This record gives sequence, structure tokens and C-alpha cells, in this order.
Amino acid sequence: MPTSKIILGIDPGIADTGWGVINKEAGDLKFVACGSIVTSAKTDFIKRLESLHNELKKIIKKYKPSSVSVEELFFCKNVKTALMVGQARGVVLMTIAQNKLPIFEYTPLQVKQALTSYGAADKNQVGQMVKVMLNLNAVPKPDDAADALAIAITCANSTK
Repeated sequence: MPTSKIILGIDPGIADTGWGVINKEAGDLKFVACGSIVTSAKTDFIKRLESLHNELKKIIKKYKPSSVSVEELFFCKNVKTALMVGQARGVVLMTIAQNKLPIFEYTPLQVKQALTSYGAADKNQVGQMVKVMLNLNAVPKPDDAADALAIAITCANSTK
């Protein structure tokens, strides 16, 4: 009897956190849903983190993933932005941990290599591979959602 595994991929950010859900069943990957959690720069930073936490809880409750894959923070030229994204990533990890779900983390390089076999692939190349691998009609939008699906695909193909 084939086992089904729901994987939630997350591309953390403070303005826009991408998320994507796939189902791995008998080695086949199927698209379930994707989107992004958007917070306004006009909103108090703490409220933005709280909104991220609350929206992610809703996604976990709705899709009931068996595991979650999260992109690791990459080098950022703007220190203030890096700190804010790091705090958002911390909220993401805490929310996953509170739901007692296994967490798998991947660098952008690992995701690019897993999908395109080319570590310097651009967003369009990764998006096109997401489209092909999930048999979609178009590259998912916004870009952060496509990235989150790429992270989920990396997890699906990297873990037993």
C-alpha cells in the first residue's frame, strides 16, 4: 500500500513568506497548494511577526503536513534586512516546532542543485523546473511561492 507524504515548503521573509504544499505518493510529486503570507511595512514589526505565526498555524492546520522544509538564511548585503528576515525565520521555526513537525533545512544552493543540477540557476530556471516537476501549466506566482515549492520538492527527493 503506497504511503502519502504531505510536505510543506517555506521560503521565509518578513514582507513575503512563500509557502507551498506538495504530496509525495509512490514516488510521484503532486501539487496541492501554494501562496504567500504578506505583511505590510506600515505595520508594527512585532505585529508582522505575530501575523506570520498565526497565518502559518492556519496553513499547518489546513494541510496537515508530515514534515516541513525551510530555506536557510543566505548572505544579505543589508544587515537590517537580514536581521528582520532572521527574526521571521525564527518565528517560522518556532511555529513548526510548536506543532511537533520534523524540520528539514536547505540552503538556496542545495535547492538550486536539487532542481536544476546547477548551483547558479536563476529564479526563472528554478520556477520552470517546479512547473515541470509538478506538471503545472505555469510557473507558480508569486516567486516566493514557487521558491517554497522548490524547497518542498528538495525535501521530497532528499529524505526517506
